[in-house]
Amino acid sequence: MRVLITGVGDAFSRVHYGSSAVVESGRAYVAIDCPDPYHRVLHEACGASGWRITADAIDDYIITHLHADHCHGLETVGLSQWVARMKGSRQAAPRLHTSAAAAGKLWEMLEPGMGTLIGTGRPMTIEDYFDVRILTPGETAKVGPLAVRARVTTHHVPTLGLLLSDGARTLGWSSDTRYEQAHIDWLAEADVIVHETSPLPAHCPVEHLNEQAAAVRAKMRLVHAPDGFDAMRTDIPLLREGDVLEV
Repeated sequence: MRVLITGVGDAFSRVHYGSSAVVESGRAYVAIDCPDPYHRVLHEACGASGWRITADAIDDYIITHLHADHCHGLETVGLSQWVARMKGSRQAAPRLHTSAAAAGKLWEMLEPGMGTLIGTGRPMTIEDYFDVRILTPGETAKVGPLAVRARVTTHHVPTLGLLLSDGARTLGWSSDTRYEQAHIDWLAEADVIVHETSPLPAHCPVEHLNEQAAAVRAKMRLVHAPDGFDAMRTDIPLLREGDVLEV
């Protein structure tokens, strides 16, 4: 399992895209979050890493929550893949995996830009663009080739932390969250943990991560740090867009 880091910024970053990644397992790709402008986000990460994929290669998108820096790329992804299906170059709508709470508001967010298309003769619906599937905390879901477990974090809006496994190795993805030791303990079974850090409310100051056991810190990598974050404040590596993690 390999992980391409496509974004490492927080919501207010002037130099980075929203924290996000693409997980490769076998010949399949699973996206974790979808910041705007997603086609450029993916293109630049691929340019830095040597990967050669486009959004059309991704069949599964996990949306951890509905803050703009994590999901506003869904409009262009949905539209571009709908066009691909109309041209016959794609067979099915991408699968979109998220919480029940987020799924209930997803079309409310997307409908203003995607609800009408010239030439269709009818109102569009979320089903025209995505095959929406629910991630239920405490249960294991099949997401492409991966087994995914979710846990609700402490954040402003309903948000899911993730454990993604290919059967041999596991990636932990904290998602946006306040410091919560129980959440870190849940992630600790993973072989690699990508954890957010920020001093802002509803996020996790790096000092709490520095307090973790050495074995846990050794597995951690950081995203969602504010611009200008001093990497010397921690021994946990700060990720960059285009980094590739071998899990």
